[in-house]
Formats: sequence, structure tokens, C-alpha cells
Amino acid sequence: MKLVMKFGGTSLADAERMRRCARLVQENAGPEGAAAVVSAMDGVTEELWALAEAAAVTGPALVETRLASLRRRHEEAAGCLGGVDRVTQLLAELERLREGIGAVGELTARSRDAVLSFGERLAAALFERALALEGLAPATFTGGEAGLVTDERFGEAEPLFELSLYQMGERVGRALGEGRTALVTGYIAATQHGVTTTLGRGGSDYTATLLGAALGAGEVWIWSDVDGLMSADPRLVPEARLLEQISFAEAVEMAQFGAKAMHPRALEPAAERGIPVRMKNTFNPASPGTLISGGEASGTVARSIHLVQDAGLINVTGAAMIGHAGTAARVFQTLAERGINIRMISQSVSEAGISLAVAGNQLEAARAALESALLRTRAARRVEADREVAIVAVVGSGMRGVPGVAARMFGAIARRGINVIAIAQGSSELSVSFVVSRAAGPEAVRALHEELVQAPGG
Repeated sequence: MKLVMKFGGTSLADAERMRRCARLVQENAGPEGAAAVVSAMDGVTEELWALAEAAAVTGPALVETRLASLRRRHEEAAGCLGGVDRVTQLLAELERLREGIGAVGELTARSRDAVLSFGERLAAALFERALALEGLAPATFTGGEAGLVTDERFGEAEPLFELSLYQMGERVGRALGEGRTALVTGYIAATQHGVTTTLGRGGSDYTATLLGAALGAGEVWIWSDVDGLMSADPRLVPEARLLEQISFAEAVEMAQFGAKAMHPRALEPAAERGIPVRMKNTFNPASPGTLISGGEASGTVARSIHLVQDAGLINVTGAAMIGHAGTAARVFQTLAERGINIRMISQSVSEAGISLAVAGNQLEAARAALESALLRTRAARRVEADREVAIVAVVGSGMRGVPGVAARMFGAIARRGINVIAIAQGSSELSVSFVVSRAAGPEAVRALHEELVQAPGG
């Protein structure tokens, strides 16, 4: 089968690790060939972001210090792998771009994307050499050269789906047909006019699943520094287990609650085309990893328990809210206008109160915005904020349609003397989330894992 393998920044942190990843490509490529997608070397995207910001507002000395660090790291890897000339050429291009930003004293979103693209372009130049050292014949593409076309929302570009799949299938598929190993930069793409864009968070994973969909791959493998998804954070629950198989829907839910999983957007192409995604550990390749597929794995009622500690709770209350159409919409609109994301919503049947969980660093902004919008017009009587809270989430398709799950869940919490402040559940029954005090969060996770995952018949 055709195989697409994406390697993250920690997997490509230096020349030795690149050689390790190249061997994984060589060992796993079947008769139909393999394509590799690469991220920037570990920490390089952050360095480039800081470089771009500094180029617009500071003098050349600080900028040159950052450039020297990037140059030293990539030239050192190139010295081990070969390909020094290509790395030198790319670094010279980056230097010219930096000079242009400094000359105008302004960093646009378009210019930032151009700077950030060098992380993946440099990594691809190095990984091309690593593949060649393993006896493979790489055909290297930037995302745009591979056919990945996006709109012009720089920094968070959205692919033109059908056009991108067609072009990537044609161009990358042709290289595979010639017996070559395709190598594509993750994260970066281009507009229809050829201007470089970036795909935002999870962009390299997104590139990999788009490429898998375009090629009709048998599987997409995401290589990182962990064995796969766990049933809980092992730091909180030493008994946490590796999840060998989960559904796409479960993976999306887990990602929403902070699991070290793929960004939900990156799963869409694979889910739509029914292409399994396997998460594997570069440093423990014998581990089966976690398989994400369309089927629902049998097993425990809950697949995983999550804790979100960076959270705050807003309570909006008042008799004027009862039976008054549009109050909830006004609350949501007020927060949306200020770019505040709502993580969880709970409303009483009486309509006298709405509880909203937001990120901890947005709590005060949310409170101030809602007070201004609602108290002045008496649409609500009180807006209260509580920063000493955490969100606990239970995820698993095994809960769907099973009576008694809620009783077991809240019984386990109650036996530990933990008070539940607010509760939310979607109609899909894939997850239940609730708010507890921040201090009680870790104990709540352990109680639920013991009851719903570890217990016999859990």
C-alpha cells in the first residue's frame, strides 16, 4: 500500500535523528512507494517567529544573533548529512527577506508566513540528504510545488480542497510512479498566485492527511516522540494505558480537551476518505502506536479522562433572563467579538443562569465584556468569575446509549468528596465534561480512570 509518513520537529531535531527517520522511511516503504512530510527542526518555527518580529522593530545586532543561531544549527546538520550548498542558499534567501522587513519597518502577515516557511524548507533540504544516504531517490516539493493551494488568510490559510487534492495526486503521484520517494514540506502552501501561506496549528499533520487523501494512501503515519494516545496523563495516573485504537470522532473530542493528539482539522481529510491514521513513536518504532480509524473499538465505557487546568468559569445570572429570547446569543456574541473562545457551556432549565468555561488567561476579559454588555441594560443581574476551577472530561463512544454511566461517573466523584460545579454533555454522547475546583481536578481524574477504565468491565 502507499504510505504517507509525517515526522515532527523532535523527530528531526538533529542529523542523527534525521538519519533515524530516513531509515524508517526506507524500512517501511512498500512496492507502491512512500511519501514523507517534514516539520521544521524542533524549536525552529518559534525562532523564526521571533526573528520576524525582531526584524521589524529592533536593530540588526539582535536579529543577527538569532540568524547566527539558526545558521549554526542547520549548517552543523548539513555538515553531517551533506547538502551544505542548498542550506547556505536558503539561509541567504532568509537574510535578504529579513533585510527587506527591516527596511520598511513593518511585518505583515504575508511577510511572516514567508519567514516561517524557511523552517520546513531547511528541514526538507536536510532530510533529502538523509534519504539519499539510505539509498532512496527523493523528489522534493514545497507544499505549493506539490499542489497544495490555499486562500489568502495568511497564518491560518484554508486549503482549496478539491483543487489541492487533484494537483497533489497528479504531481506527487507522478514522482511515486517513477519509483522515487516523495518528500513534501509540511505546514506551508501557496495561494493560486504562488504566494507562500502557512496552515496554522497542526499544519504539518494537515499536509500529511491531505497528501494521503490525494494519493489514496493505505495509511498515514504520524511520527513523534510519544507512543500514541493514552487513557489519561501518566503524570496524574500512573496506571494510564496506551490506546491502541480509537475512532476519528473520539480523536477529535480528545484533541479539544488538550490530548497530545492531532488537530481536529487535520483529521478531516483522512476521515472523509476513510484513511486510517496511525500515531507512532520515532524512538520506539516497535510499539503499535494508536490507530485512528472510522470504526469504533470495543473495550471500556470511557476511552480517556482529561484535565484542563488552564480554565476559568463565568456565571451569568438574573431573573430577567427567564423566558427572554436572545440572552444566550448576546452572551456568545459579546465574547466572540473579543476573540474569547468558550470551552464549555451549561445552562439551567429555568433559564436563570448560564455558566461558561473559558481559558484562564481570558477570564477577566470575558467578565469585563459581559458586565459591560449585560449589567448596564439589566439583561442580567450578576456576572461572576471563578479562576480556581478545572475542567474534567470523559471521552468514549462506549458511553453512547448505555444506561447508568452518569451514575457511575458522579458516584466515583462523590466517593472522593469532590463537588461538581457545572456539567455539559453533547448530543453525540461521546463526551461528558464538568467543572470542579482546581485543587480537586487531579483526584477527579484518578477516580474516573479507576471507575471507568481500570475497573473490570469498565
